[in-house]
Amino acid sequence: MFNIKVSINVNGINYCREIDPTVRLIDFLRDELKLKGTKEGCGEGECGACTVIVNGKTINSCLMLASSVNGKNVITIEGVSYKGKLHPIQEAFMEVGAVQCGYCTPGMILSAKALLDKNPNANEEEIKVALSGNLCRCTGYKKIIQAILLAESKLNNK
Repeated sequence: MFNIKVSINVNGINYCREIDPTVRLIDFLRDELKLKGTKEGCGEGECGACTVIVNGKTINSCLMLASSVNGKNVITIEGVSYKGKLHPIQEAFMEVGAVQCGYCTPGMILSAKALLDKNPNANEEEIKVALSGNLCRCTGYKKIIQAILLAESKLNNK
């Protein structure tokens, strides 16, 4: 098999690598770049544990080939920061206890970030829609939604 050259910006850092054209984005992130925050849950695009943001949109990195993000910007949980510290979404998740086992948390936070970047005044229904691709087996979603509403108020200085 032959390798192809890709150039990908991940969390603000440009990477130019020769990769197998069949490698999935999640494997590139975890194995090649050693960014272990992106989790593989189902491997079928159903659970959202592998959610990352590509050019402002959430995607399931288990379903996308790394070569398909050539020339694009990718944000993983490791790249979510706010003025050099935890993002208000991350702070809010901790403050309200929206994290239990933590496996779904990176995907939830990235889905929330993508939503609030586009709609800084999202209502509860819009938050539910934005999270619809992310499964959590621990929290029942109430605290996750509460955390995102709190983060929204922090970001909007309410």
